[in-house]
Amino acid sequence: MHTRPALVVHARTRVDVQAAVRAARRHGLPLSVRAGGHDIPGRSLRQHALVIDLTRMGQVTVDPVTRVATVGGGTTAAGLVAALVPHGLNAVTGTVGGVGMAGLTLAGGYGPLNGRYGLVLDNLLGADVVLADGRTVRVDAEREPELFWALRGGGGNFGVVTSMRLRLHPHDGLLAGLIGYPWAQAGKVLERLGQVLAEAPDALTVQTAFLTGPDGAPTLFLMPTWNAATSTGEPHLGALQRLGAPAFAQVGPTSQEELLHRNDAQGEFTGRHLTARTRSVAALTPGVVEAFIAAGDSVASTASGVLLHHFHGAAARVAPESTAFGIRQDHFMVEIVAAWEPADAGPHHAWADSVVGSLAPHALPGGYPNMLGSGQDAEIARAYGPNTARLLAAKARFDPDGTFTATPLPPAARA
Repeated sequence: MHTRPALVVHARTRVDVQAAVRAARRHGLPLSVRAGGHDIPGRSLRQHALVIDLTRMGQVTVDPVTRVATVGGGTTAAGLVAALVPHGLNAVTGTVGGVGMAGLTLAGGYGPLNGRYGLVLDNLLGADVVLADGRTVRVDAEREPELFWALRGGGGNFGVVTSMRLRLHPHDGLLAGLIGYPWAQAGKVLERLGQVLAEAPDALTVQTAFLTGPDGAPTLFLMPTWNAATSTGEPHLGALQRLGAPAFAQVGPTSQEELLHRNDAQGEFTGRHLTARTRSVAALTPGVVEAFIAAGDSVASTASGVLLHHFHGAAARVAPESTAFGIRQDHFMVEIVAAWEPADAGPHHAWADSVVGSLAPHALPGGYPNMLGSGQDAEIARAYGPNTARLLAAKARFDPDGTFTATPLPPAARA
C-alpha cells in the first residue's frame, strides 16, 4: 500500500505543533503524528493528510537528583538512554533503540525492565499535550487527571504529546544475553521455560523468539535480562542455559545502551514488506507451545518470526483501573511479524493469519493496541478490558470530533 500525505510539518517546537493542528482543522485535512515511525500498520502516515513529524523534537533533559527525564515528543529509546549514561541511570524502554518513546509509552511499553519497574507507561509522570483546538495542557496525577489516565494506555488518540516526564531508576546491575537452541529442542525447552518463568523473580524478564538462524533454519532464541546486582542473577541465567543443549550462549554484564543496540536488528526491515498480528496468552501451555512450533515449521520467509514479550512482576501488580491499559495479569504478548522482499504477499499474510488462528483457543481477550490493525475488530473491541467505557468517555470529552486517530479504539469511538 502506498500512502501519500498532503504535506508534512517538521515541527521543532510546541508552537509549531499548535499551528499545524489548527491548520489541519481549519482546512479540513486529516491529521496524523509521526514520532519514531515504527508502527507496522503505518498509521503515522495518512493518505492526503497533514503529518506532524516530531523527529526534530528529540531533546532530553535529565534531573539526576529527582531521577526524572523530560523528553521531547520525537525522542527515541536510544536517544533517551544515551543521555542517561553520564548519570548512571536507566529508563524503562522497549527492546529496540529506534522506537519512539511517545508511541511506545502511550499504548503500553513492553520491554526488558518490566518485571521490576512496570510498563513504560507506569513510569510516565506527566506530559504536555496539544489538544484538537490547538491549546496546550500540562497533565499529571493532579492536573487533568482524567486525560492523564487515558494517555496511559489509550495511545495518541487525545492530542499530540510534545513532551513527557519519565521516572528513572538507578543502574544497579544488568545481566543479559542471547541463548540459542536448535529447533529440534524447541518444544522441550519451551515446556521447561514455562515452568521457570511461572516462578520468575521481578528482576528476571525473558523474551523468547523464533527467528532464522545462521544456517537458514528456525532457531529458538532466549533473550534474558536480569535487572539487579549481576552476582544475584548468574544462577538464574545459568539455569536458562540448562533447559537443553544450546547451540550458543552469550550472557554477561551489560549496559542499557548496549542492550538496546543488540536488539536493533530486530527492528530493521528497510526495503521489505511487512504485516503483523498479535495475541496474548496467559502461559506457555502445551497448546501454545504447539502453535509456536507449527509457526516455525511453516514460516513463509526467513525474515519473519514470532516474539514473546514476558509480562509479570511489578507490571502485573498495578491495579487494572489505575491506567487505561487492558491486561494486568501475568502473560506473554505474542508479536507475529511477516517480512518479505517485494513479491506476492499472499503466502505471508496467510502464514500470519494461521499463527493467530492457532493461538486463538489459548488467547486472552483483546490484544496489544500498538500491534492491532485492520481486520482485528474483535480483538480491538476487547483490548481495554474493564477500562473501555471510561476510555471512550475520555475520547468524547477531549477529542469529540475525532481529530486524532492513533492506536485503534473500540468501534464506538471510531464512529
